[in-house]
Amino acid sequence: MNKDYPVHGAGLGLKRALMGPLEDQPPAQLDFLEVAPENWIGVGGRYGRKFREFTEQYPFVSHGLSLSIGSPSPLDFDFLQQVKDFLKQHNVRTYSEHLSYCSDDGHMYDLMPIPFTEDAVRYVSDRIRQVQDFLEQRIVMENISYYAAPGQEMAEIDFINAVLEEADCGLLLDVNNVYVNSVNHKYDAVEFLKKLSADRISYIHIAGHYNEADDLIVDTHGADVIDPVWDLLDRTYAQFGVIPTLLERDFNIPPLSELLTEVDQIASFQQKRSALGNEKQFAQSS
Repeated sequence: MNKDYPVHGAGLGLKRALMGPLEDQPPAQLDFLEVAPENWIGVGGRYGRKFREFTEQYPFVSHGLSLSIGSPSPLDFDFLQQVKDFLKQHNVRTYSEHLSYCSDDGHMYDLMPIPFTEDAVRYVSDRIRQVQDFLEQRIVMENISYYAAPGQEMAEIDFINAVLEEADCGLLLDVNNVYVNSVNHKYDAVEFLKKLSADRISYIHIAGHYNEADDLIVDTHGADVIDPVWDLLDRTYAQFGVIPTLLERDFNIPPLSELLTEVDQIASFQQKRSALGNEKQFAQSS
């Protein structure tokens, strides 16, 4: 099982509103931070200096918003050059993006699902390989939440696995998205996890969502993580071992102390599974 993760422990998405509180009282339990490159490329002045101080203090990963890997439009290599420079400038450990598309002639400001077809596997995988060759590093693609599957010829899990294999890229496993999709599309989330390759997983996202109806969940990143999602995270660790995990919160952002309570929850699951793993190893060696 691959243990060469870009970061370790429990992390948090860095928002500008959190920079002051994080600077005033740097929390010991934060192991890494994540940002969208689009929010920081070219930012100078006071915020640019503050951001540089954070990237010198913490390990960072990045989660992009506008690569649009499934778009019919050509890849934007001018933008990718900016990303490449940003990753190098701030020593960012990995670059992740969404296995989706968000643009054609213009940006749609939403993550649209790529059709689950063999043709789409080949198309998207070729574009991922181009990005990896340009950036000179493996990138990490995230499983997205989706609400319709137009032209579907494959199961979601088979599509994801096929892209990971053909593109030879990593997986950002969003556990909340697995839960959301399992409810919306009526599949077993644990069985979904069992079909993933541990070697492909680079790190994990966990977040809150909104229950529109009993059979419709909307992925919002604007609420606390609920117990079934925490349980699924624990099942993920049981399946794959402890993997670095980041809490996402994009709006309705509470005080830092409340976010850190959820970061502590991630750490407690990690510590529990690490202890269970050590006990199992000790028992096997005795």
